[in-house]
Amino acid sequence: MLLPTVSSAAYLLIPMDRAQTDHLRAYGLTYWCLDAPRGYQCDWLLNYRGGSFLLPDKPDVRARADELGVAFSPIAEAQAGAIFAQIRAENMERITLTRAARIGVYIPPDKRPWDDAVTLALTYAQVPFQKLWDREILAGGLKNIDWLHLHHEDFTGQFGKFWSHFGAEPWYQQQVLVSRQAASDLGYPSVQTEKAAVATEIAKWVSGGGFLFAMCSACDSLDVALAARGIDIVPAQIDGTPTDPHANEKLDFRPTFAFRDFKTIPNPLVEEIADIDVQPPNPSTASRGETFDLFVFSAKQDPICSMLVQDHTDRVLDYLGQTSAFRRSALRDTVIVLGDFPGQNKVKYIHGDYGKGTFTFLGGHDPEDYAHTVGEPPTDLRLHKNSPGYRLILNNILFPAAKIRQRKT
Repeated sequence: MLLPTVSSAAYLLIPMDRAQTDHLRAYGLTYWCLDAPRGYQCDWLLNYRGGSFLLPDKPDVRARADELGVAFSPIAEAQAGAIFAQIRAENMERITLTRAARIGVYIPPDKRPWDDAVTLALTYAQVPFQKLWDREILAGGLKNIDWLHLHHEDFTGQFGKFWSHFGAEPWYQQQVLVSRQAASDLGYPSVQTEKAAVATEIAKWVSGGGFLFAMCSACDSLDVALAARGIDIVPAQIDGTPTDPHANEKLDFRPTFAFRDFKTIPNPLVEEIADIDVQPPNPSTASRGETFDLFVFSAKQDPICSMLVQDHTDRVLDYLGQTSAFRRSALRDTVIVLGDFPGQNKVKYIHGDYGKGTFTFLGGHDPEDYAHTVGEPPTDLRLHKNSPGYRLILNNILFPAAKIRQRKT
């Protein structure tokens, strides 16, 4: 096919099927176009060639695409019109993206490189983000962002329940020290009560219109923390005080995001904090080749869910984490399953509304590191620039751009 000349091109098509040279940085390019001072209007072509982007054909956009190594094709108005006609006729949709979301990432001061796949993805895609931790959140810092990411944090104050396996490790002891000092400085009697206050602030922010994305143990520990406010669920070996023997009877599921009717696990020798997580029966350090399926939604009727599952494949290799998958029977009825293990009592990827905002939870730790061994070097995304799993993460940073102008106030 002959491409139009530079002067006659109206758009740059960023293909997101297997023709794309760097899927991850294609998101970074689109975010760069939306971000100030440029503020270019862009289109997300849902279900068209893997969820392609249509950007304005400008010299600085071409230069940026070349710099990032992102494949593009200049197209004229007539070609764009043919694409739009196909989109109108099929299960596709053209979504206008208006401006870049202000991104925040919850990062404790002792965070290590292997701790956060989203930080790796944002850094590789060259998407700017703001770091927040407990002090900033409790001081009202969430008002300055639109989208917040949480990773394998433990909002229950149990430090991931790593006590039995890593209690003698310097990094674990430092984590405990930093968290206890922060709780004390902020005027809380324990890490559990301080983390519960942080979880409550996050829930209020989402309810007011924020966009929340979480992975790994942040997903279930956030809901456990909200349900267990005022109830001691932390084993004495971790915080020095006994757990409430009636804790599970007292849990209040009304403020939780995604899960209900779960039970906490008080045994300090078991790393699980609740019975929400589903781990494979015989996990190993090598992938067994299990996959999860992405649902295909109606792009016209369910554009948000469609945005969240855009990919160049509908089947993604599974990967583990402190929380690898979510027990299907623990989901609220209002939760939408985006990524599923058909025929099994577990799901991988979920989404829902919470007040005026939304939440999206993705199980597992690192889509390109199956077993996530503590202490490993960080994943080098230059080796995984076409990762389907990392695409799910980056879908989440763009979908608020389509919804920000519609947010309720």
